[in-house]
Amino acid sequence: MSFKEYLTLSEISGPLILLRDAEGVTYNELCEIELPSGEVRRGRVLEVSKAACLVQVFEGTRGIDIPASKIKFLGRGIELGVSPDMLGRVFDGFGKPKDGGPAIIPEKKLDINGQPINPYARTYPSEFIETGISSIDGMNPIVRGQKLPIFSASGLPHSRLAAQVARQAGLLGKGEKFSVVFGAMGMTFEEANFFIADFRRTGAIERAVLFINLADDPAVERIATPRMALTCAEYLAFEKDMHVLVILSDMTIYCEALREVSAARKEIPGRRGYPGYLYTDLATMYERAGRIQNKKGSITLMPVLTMPEDDKTHPVPDLTGYITEGQVMMSRELHRKGIYPPIDVLPSLSRLKDKGIGKGKTREDHADLLNQLFACYAKGKEVKELAIILGEAALSDMDKVYLKFAGEFENKFVKQSEYEKRKIEDTLNIGWQLLAAFPKTELKRIRPEYLERYYKMQSAK
Repeated sequence: MSFKEYLTLSEISGPLILLRDAEGVTYNELCEIELPSGEVRRGRVLEVSKAACLVQVFEGTRGIDIPASKIKFLGRGIELGVSPDMLGRVFDGFGKPKDGGPAIIPEKKLDINGQPINPYARTYPSEFIETGISSIDGMNPIVRGQKLPIFSASGLPHSRLAAQVARQAGLLGKGEKFSVVFGAMGMTFEEANFFIADFRRTGAIERAVLFINLADDPAVERIATPRMALTCAEYLAFEKDMHVLVILSDMTIYCEALREVSAARKEIPGRRGYPGYLYTDLATMYERAGRIQNKKGSITLMPVLTMPEDDKTHPVPDLTGYITEGQVMMSRELHRKGIYPPIDVLPSLSRLKDKGIGKGKTREDHADLLNQLFACYAKGKEVKELAIILGEAALSDMDKVYLKFAGEFENKFVKQSEYEKRKIEDTLNIGWQLLAAFPKTELKRIRPEYLERYYKMQSAK
């Protein structure tokens, strides 16, 4: 195939170059810019008009000589070559091997932009995914096909939590294929090494595909990384019948890269300088997760994002919350107490939790136990605030039980080792052990038959 070359570069602005008099160029088309030195850089078309087109250069525009450089359009968008051999491999943000292994021989090549799942074709999520983390499995369960983000903040161990979820997550059913696709954006070299080494040491790499974009990589690569991860997940889920968990970290860094490119394009900014289409851009990615009728596989999405200044009304967590089905909130207060994972179960929410728990899925008492633990912990936190104002001497005997429960809940239920994987039965049993501190009359959210069976069992121990 022959490609037209142009010498009509006319302007450079940040990572963008303007080209005059280009014919037959399409939106999102890839191109190559050849410098006088022979160096070739890659780019893609961001805007097209009759008079000109705007090209985003992946490696940056520094050193490009406008009159002497040539540009060639390739007639296709960014594609990812996919194959079952991707499992166990590490790639960069553009899908090139980063682990020193051989290049993948693709079964096919897919456009990374993909399409959101048609709502009419969706199947409702209903099967439980076990992460081995009590504060998620017990209180905010995630189900196959769900979109459940982790809201964190600077300095909190969200990277460790993401690695733990990727390492431990699995299905309760037998015989079903499960894999993890991990997309990392703007990571430091040390963080990337931690993830890769941790996956290899624990053997989790065998069922995982990693896409790693480092902090010193081009901002444009950060925009491609989550789409690479989702394209790989779609192939594994809908063509290879696997249940895929996609973890994307950190979506705030992705949005900052989007803002950087938007500013270079001189677009009118929206809230806090982010482009006005930020919601649409996030939705086109998040809505690629789910289950499809007559397809065995599924894509479950856990985006991780940091809230600047711990502000959950910041545009990134705010818009993410509109699109996804709940959130897992990490707490700075719990982190200061030395509790890992510092997940605050009170503001956390899994809107689909009731669909994935109960008899035949986790255990019959799960929903009632979850509600009772939540109510008792909330009451314990209220009593703690009351004790700070009035002093513990003003508390009733039952208030003191609730106060003690709140501390025990954080230290025995929420707190667990980074490499401790708890079965769902173990998580539920810990919950019952904590509730044994209350008389039966206080446990009003649990059905009598469950109370008789499980409360009695714990009291006997």
